[in-house]
Amino acid sequence: QVQLVESGGGLVQAGGSLRLSCAVSGGTFSSYGMGWFRQAPGKEREFVATVSWSGGRTYYSDSVKGRFTISRDNAKNTVYLQMNSLKPEDTAVYYCAADPVRHTTLVLKTPQGYRYWGQGTQVTVSS
Repeated sequence: QVQLVESGGGLVQAGGSLRLSCAVSGGTFSSYGMGWFRQAPGKEREFVATVSWSGGRTYYSDSVKGRFTISRDNAKNTVYLQMNSLKPEDTAVYYCAADPVRHTTLVLKTPQGYRYWGQGTQVTVSS
């Protein structure tokens, strides 16, 4: 059974940084496309970033482009989300997700593109 465990969330002031980690077990991590999504209270889950199985392709939402960086370490079965210049509107529960199918970029930007999900980690940015 594939399991994803996020860590690294917390409370940070606006302008600060956090690095989220997502450790994957029980599957073939190096073959998975990986993504980060977030969900604020009362809002739908939204796409943040995705990275291909090899790490060679990355895509970001317009709201985080230039501030967040997604990366992966296939030797450690872990995907990261480096978040810089954080804003209060980045406050949300952040989820990592994985899927073994090599979907199109369009699909990878939607929750439907991922089979496996973590439990989420809270990120709170104070103004």
